[in-house]
Amino acid sequence: MSQVKENDTVKVHYTGKLQDGQVFDSSVDREPLEFTLGQGMLIPGFEKGIIDMKVEEKKTINIPKDEAYGDVQKELFQAVPKDQLPQEIKPEVGMGLVSKNPDGSERQLRVAEVNDDHIVVDANHPLAGKDLVFDLELVEIK
Repeated sequence: MSQVKENDTVKVHYTGKLQDGQVFDSSVDREPLEFTLGQGMLIPGFEKGIIDMKVEEKKTINIPKDEAYGDVQKELFQAVPKDQLPQEIKPEVGMGLVSKNPDGSERQLRVAEVNDDHIVVDANHPLAGKDLVFDLELVEIK
């Protein structure tokens, strides 16, 4: 039976969890995730965990933050005066916001702090600084 190797295109069912068992994403009730290894589309630890798996094999992998979304970067926190926010927005800690970059692309932000005259937004990936656990099932090697 063949095993997954670099540059293979595969289909995988996964459940991503934090160390405390809290599920943050899963493909179980959807189509399996299809991707080609080695294209940098997924976090490095996820791709590493798929290598050498066989079709129908299931396993659990632990991915340290360095092979996931890295450390929380303090320079990605920024104070924004409340008068620069659209009037209809009532910021709350944890709320997601979207910022438009000068080139037209969008950046996902999260409200980290709400003060009287300003908020602090965090542009880190929501899973930055966290070690992750994935339950994997290899569905197909194309």
